[in-house]
Amino acid sequence: MANFTGKAIKESFVKLLNEKPLARISVKDIVEDCGINRNSFYYHFQDIPALLEEIITEQADELIANYPEIESLEEGIEVATDFAIKNKMAVFHIYNSVNRDMYEKYTMRLIRHVVTRYLEVAFKDAGVSPEDKDLAIKLVSCSLFGLVYDWLDSGMNEERPADIHRVCELCRGIPEIIIERSNS
Repeated sequence: MANFTGKAIKESFVKLLNEKPLARISVKDIVEDCGINRNSFYYHFQDIPALLEEIITEQADELIANYPEIESLEEGIEVATDFAIKNKMAVFHIYNSVNRDMYEKYTMRLIRHVVTRYLEVAFKDAGVSPEDKDLAIKLVSCSLFGLVYDWLDSGMNEERPADIHRVCELCRGIPEIIIERSNS
């Protein structure tokens, strides 16, 4: 029963988050929407920020578990941005709230996973130093993170921005250049 109630709370919260800003959602709204009492909410979650953090963390964990290997940066970025596209208003409400940092950590964690998995394949048996590998991961991750946030800031005007796709195309070959330079 506890898992069912926790799931109902999360679903009600995401539904409400798609309807109105985070600051306008109360525990009362959530419990009324899912038909439970306040004590049940507080049994599962300390407060709304704790609920939000758990939902965001679960989403990141699920995506990482479902995609342990990444064939291309494009595939990985599609995976990382799908939740944002499917829950556009909820993402905007989080993005424009005091809890924006949670979504930033979620986004960077997913992008870092995508880039790390992609580059691990490219760097496999290549003799790239751990320092150069880490720098390459940071370079590509930060570039993609910035583009995703620029997209969010512009109102997610397109399904997926062409800039992100183009950066992924431009990143092809970077592993090879890093391998060459790291070994010299």
